[in-house]
Amino acid sequence: MAREELTRLTGNGNGECGEDDCPNVYRTQRGTFVVQGDTSDAFIPPQGEGLVEISESVLREAVRALGW
Repeated sequence: MAREELTRLTGNGNGECGEDDCPNVYRTQRGTFVVQGDTSDAFIPPQGEGLVEISESVLREAVRALGW
């Protein structure tokens, strides 16, 4: 899946990285979410999965973008 196929919900210049690419939450055309952030080593996920750690402010921005 290409980044152009995703709807960017965060990173509008008011967050932690301004206009940079990190961290961000994207929505796919299927209604799922892609989270971009710092990798986390809280536990070892199953093969093919990964963990990322993002701040509360990024999640709040995503919720506002969705109108929840």
